[in-house]
Amino acid sequence: MNELGFFVQALIYLTSAIIIVPIANRLGLGSVLGYLIAGIVIGPFVFGFVGTEGKDMLHFAEFGVVMMLFAIGLELELDLLWRLKFWLLGLGGLQIILTTAITAGFAFGFGFHWKPSLALGLILSLSSTAIVLQTLKEKGLMKSVSGQAAFSVLLFQDMAVIPILAIFPMLSDSDVTTSAQGHSLIEHLPGYAKTLVVLSVVIGIILVGKYLLSPFFRLLAKSGNREIFTGASLLLVIAISVLMGAVGVSAALGTFLGGVVLASSEYRHELESNIEPFKGLLLGLFFLSVGASMDLPVVIHSPSKILGIVFGIIFIKALVLFFLGFIFRIPLDQNLYFSLALSQVGEFSFVLFGYSEGLGLFKEESIIILVACVAVSMAITPVLLLLYEKTFFGLLESKISKTQSNQNIHKQENPVIICGFGRFGNMLGRFLRSNGIPITILDFDADRVEMLGRFGFKVYFGDPTRLELLESAGLEHVKVLVAALDNSEKQTELIRNVSQHYPQIKIVARAGDREDAYNLKEMGVTYIYRETRETAVQMGKDVLKLLGTRAHTAEKAKNLFLKHDDDTFHELFALRADRVQYMSLAKQRNAELERLMFVDLGKEEELGRDPWSEMER
Repeated sequence: MNELGFFVQALIYLTSAIIIVPIANRLGLGSVLGYLIAGIVIGPFVFGFVGTEGKDMLHFAEFGVVMMLFAIGLELELDLLWRLKFWLLGLGGLQIILTTAITAGFAFGFGFHWKPSLALGLILSLSSTAIVLQTLKEKGLMKSVSGQAAFSVLLFQDMAVIPILAIFPMLSDSDVTTSAQGHSLIEHLPGYAKTLVVLSVVIGIILVGKYLLSPFFRLLAKSGNREIFTGASLLLVIAISVLMGAVGVSAALGTFLGGVVLASSEYRHELESNIEPFKGLLLGLFFLSVGASMDLPVVIHSPSKILGIVFGIIFIKALVLFFLGFIFRIPLDQNLYFSLALSQVGEFSFVLFGYSEGLGLFKEESIIILVACVAVSMAITPVLLLLYEKTFFGLLESKISKTQSNQNIHKQENPVIICGFGRFGNMLGRFLRSNGIPITILDFDADRVEMLGRFGFKVYFGDPTRLELLESAGLEHVKVLVAALDNSEKQTELIRNVSQHYPQIKIVARAGDREDAYNLKEMGVTYIYRETRETAVQMGKDVLKLLGTRAHTAEKAKNLFLKHDDDTFHELFALRADRVQYMSLAKQRNAELERLMFVDLGKEEELGRDPWSEMER
């Protein structure tokens, strides 16, 4: 592809994503499905903006999955992986064994030889790491029971790719020895030697990560050059990928291991922030490429056949996962979500199907149909999860919330409901409780709900934006509702629902910053509290005292600042649409505040200077 052609392709991919993904998000479909739809639209079978090179782009975009696993590894420490060992080995291992056995049995029943049947079962047992983890992260479910279970299964599947690649040549009757990773440097070595080389590489990555990388990043950090640090972060991921690929091992698994080793490093957050933009862009490109490479004519010509295979795969995998979730005592609502989330076929199947075709395990026409089924299963997953959230989850959530305590939730007649019990809601709840005010708490974090229940709080699991849940929590008896959700969109939805149906209830709302506060005021909320304002001003008062200001004077300065800030907030709100007048008034009010403070502190002699003009210079 020439230089101009590359930029044209980049223009097409980026434009389609920017247009379609926000629309998908607004409709509640999620960014993953948005990217897939965008890929289908620009693909060779709709508008044809991109052709068959979409499949080549898919292999390049798989690096986004590699980066995602590196970032996830950075968030995990070895002790957490050790705690997950029960699910990792038990849940993950049994899922692959049972799914492979059942799928291979069906394939054998439909006329496949036992060898390709087994290969097909192994391929279809894998799920999409990219789609599942991205969806869980978007919905904030990574730390939930379903999120941890899904992550454990996906991690085991990534590790299982290594023995799967070793098994496939043994299932082939041909003399073809194509490598899935291209040309492995150790492909001609005997089996035991390959194992020793792979183990040596893995141990080498662990040792280098533990003892050499921290001093290396410390040296780079001292240079003060952020671009070099970003380059080193990318170099690390690429180097591990190349090294693991050279010994025939999944690059995703290798970079995940590298991330886990660096999880306890003091440079973990810096690495994560450097990788994040590239990871997000490449993941989006990956989903776009999946959509663009989907063979729509095959789906259109045999829709019943394709959909029958797809829903058959989803049903079998979901049934196996649900059964295992029941055995491993995953709560019902979490188990259903976990089962549906992992019911599709994974992105690595594209590689494995190409590998198996080279080994002569499948015919070309079978590969075309199966690849189309994989792409459709990946595209359907976000839709299934959305339907589940809108229907079954709402019913289950209400039932679960009613069993969180010995009392039914609808019998609560507390005067205050706190929606969201994070840092802000937690402090407020403790204050009210210590003053004898009975409160009801609604929170969407299952772990937090369980912990608060142990401390004796009346706390219930559920989405506070759902009016029926609020009503079952006794909304009709409430005098004050505290909106303290971390997500500003959810906060807006909560306030709109309560204001519309229960206008007599006083709403006290948390705002993250001034813009959030403006949005809340625009919705008619009277009692708005910016969570960092009072704390910051209190800190300023203490700084004045440490610098020699008398306590009484510092307290007066604090109160004067807060009153002036309140007055300014209401004045500026009326001008927020006119940024020129807004900035002009803001500067004027800041100068006025400084004059008042100087007079109050007896520093009139310093009034001659104009700090705002100095800042502009």
